[in-house]
Amino acid sequence: MNYKIINVKDHKEYKDKAASFFASKWNIEESEYLKSIEESFTSSTYPMWYLAIENGTIIGGIGVIENDFHERKDLSPNVCALYVEKNRRNLGIAGALLNYVIKDMKQKGITTLYLITDHTSFYERYNWEYLLDVKCDGGEISRMYIHKE
Repeated sequence: MNYKIINVKDHKEYKDKAASFFASKWNIEESEYLKSIEESFTSSTYPMWYLAIENGTIIGGIGVIENDFHERKDLSPNVCALYVEKNRRNLGIAGALLNYVIKDMKQKGITTLYLITDHTSFYERYNWEYLLDVKCDGGEISRMYIHKE
């Protein structure tokens, strides 16, 4: 498998495809993703959006935003929207996306990242630690993880 990870900020030609990809996976309006992606074009830190591309096709993606729809606004920035196409799972792409984001954020001076998820045991494989349960904007409770460099 031959794929590359790109920052959409550096590959603006993918902005519409990226917004469509994330919207199709996470049930959030495409216009919201497009707005955040366009904000990344002038940001030095976040929001930031990344894609795993194989032969011109998006096979995965991930973002970094200020807050991923939860009550702990003080815990920021948040890794969000991690998704790998089902036929590309278990090949290390999610881990590569996570590691790419961690490295890129560290280069931008950000060494602590957060994320919320309902998964257990997945993120631990990539040196994320469970931090606490957090109430999301919809009222549900999710697990929050932290990664420190």
